[in-house]
Amino acid sequence: MCGIVAYVGPRDSADLIMAGLKRLEYRGYDSAGIAILDREGRLDTRKRAGKLGALAEELVQHPIGDGGTGLGHTRWATHGGPTDRNAHPHLSEDGRLAVIHNGIIENFAELKAELVADGVVFRSETDTEVAAHLLARAYRRSGDLTEAFRDVVRRLRGAFTLLAVHQDEPGVVVGARRNSPLVIGLGEGENFLGSDVAAFVEHTKRAVAVGQDEIVTIRPDSVEITDFSGGHVDGDEYEVAWDAKAAEKGGWPWFMTKEIHEEPDALANTLLGRTRDGLVVLSDLGDRLSDEVLAGIERIVLVAAGTASYAAEVARYAIEAWARVPVAVELAHEFQFREPLLDERTLVISISQSGETMDTLVAVQHARAHGARTLSVCNTQGATIPRESDGVVYTHAGPEVAVASTKAFVSQIAALYLVGLHLGRIRGALDDATHRALVDDLLAAPEKLRAVIQDSWTRIETLAHWMADTHSVLFLGRHVGFPIALEGALKLKELAYIHAEGFAAGELKHGPIALVDHGQVVFVVVPSPRHSAALHAKVVSNIQEIRARGARVIAIAEQGDAAVIPFADELIPLPLTGPWTEPLLAVAPLQIFALELANAKGLDVDQPRNLAKSVTVE
Repeated sequence: MCGIVAYVGPRDSADLIMAGLKRLEYRGYDSAGIAILDREGRLDTRKRAGKLGALAEELVQHPIGDGGTGLGHTRWATHGGPTDRNAHPHLSEDGRLAVIHNGIIENFAELKAELVADGVVFRSETDTEVAAHLLARAYRRSGDLTEAFRDVVRRLRGAFTLLAVHQDEPGVVVGARRNSPLVIGLGEGENFLGSDVAAFVEHTKRAVAVGQDEIVTIRPDSVEITDFSGGHVDGDEYEVAWDAKAAEKGGWPWFMTKEIHEEPDALANTLLGRTRDGLVVLSDLGDRLSDEVLAGIERIVLVAAGTASYAAEVARYAIEAWARVPVAVELAHEFQFREPLLDERTLVISISQSGETMDTLVAVQHARAHGARTLSVCNTQGATIPRESDGVVYTHAGPEVAVASTKAFVSQIAALYLVGLHLGRIRGALDDATHRALVDDLLAAPEKLRAVIQDSWTRIETLAHWMADTHSVLFLGRHVGFPIALEGALKLKELAYIHAEGFAAGELKHGPIALVDHGQVVFVVVPSPRHSAALHAKVVSNIQEIRARGARVIAIAEQGDAAVIPFADELIPLPLTGPWTEPLLAVAPLQIFALELANAKGLDVDQPRNLAKSVTVE
């Protein structure tokens, strides 16, 4: 949620900030604005509800002054609707200070009441404006913007990244973060701040993540990080592993189209360098997740939300089978409120593409507070969740810009499979021959996935266009196919805005079959008859049940599955593969279908309504 860009340096910052906001559009937003300190030292702002195009039009009609200090923001509405008035930046009463904000200030009502009692007049409905007025009041006392931040942030509760500029301090941007992402971009004679490295990667690949409860002050020639009490902090610099072109469409009609085609490489990159002599070895998990510690783990809890939770559901089957340890999957936002039983022999594995998903972060913090060991699966270097976990397995999917996750999903499954194989080895639950066979199957999956995407796209596109007026689609699966069915349904809800439900096929007769009527479209993820003969027979029986009630069946089954052919109205074949890699192949046709159905309906594939890429509020 909420894209943030800031710049100090010799360049004219308006165009630079607008370009940074453009690269952050994937985060989801409903208004945008910028603030510039011009060459004469005047603070000027422009902001508009709607997409960046509306703000760009405003800047053409009412140009903003050139200056080397500026802020930019794309807002996802929380407090107050998506209006010009509620868009960021927000100004102090005297107009000399501008603030942008990502997150929610939970105690804003009491702070606002205090300010109103002091005679402050509010211009918006946002919680952010409270911070603007508090900072202005603190600045009048101290005459120093960093000190004003230190005074104010200690009064705020909730999740926030706050950035501000003041007319009296040109060439200075100050930011603070708690439970919301902020990254520094280190340039030559210039510096940047962003909610994501995409904000500045076109200009520098040197980055430093701002830590929890830290304040950063950037000037063209310096960066200073302190904690909320004023203590000096040494930030850890890292190099961004991709360039700006990786976050561009590159000729594809949608980012999601591009990212589905990138899935094989994302999968291969996640596996790369993590095997030795045919066995998975994760040697850099840290002392708290040493082989000795992991061998003694008695229970694993996977915590995630949305698509990541379905990656966890797939992995649960594999980790239990390979490591012979009980595995539970918990929705991150329900985790702490269920008062789970946690101790040092519990391993909590969090899954988050951004590493900033707020409810997942809170779940990790809860787990650590109760003594559990924590491991993060994440796609974003330097993100908060990995830094607050005992260890991390990074996926290497590259930037994922489309709001609906695709390549991150298959990379998350692959990373969790690596964890499961690693645990199986060190716990002695997997013999080396079986381990190597599983690794071989996994390493062969990227090229098989590439074949699925290339061979099925045109057929699925045609199918989706035939079904442009469809109002409901059901998805069925068993075993690892069940969470793939859930993910297929989620993609359709996200992109096409129609009713879609995923079910365990065995649940049909316990209620959901009542939904099946003549013409009802049902996708069925069919397990391989070679590896799961009994399960395969049951799913074929389920297909016959729904066909008898008039359903239109679209089966995703391995090539040569003769038992399915007579009962499927459409068959999307998959290459022969192992049972654990089937979900990595089966999900691609469902992703493509959701994309193409949304496309057929004339919808925005990359930025679905009401959704944000990185959910940084609870």
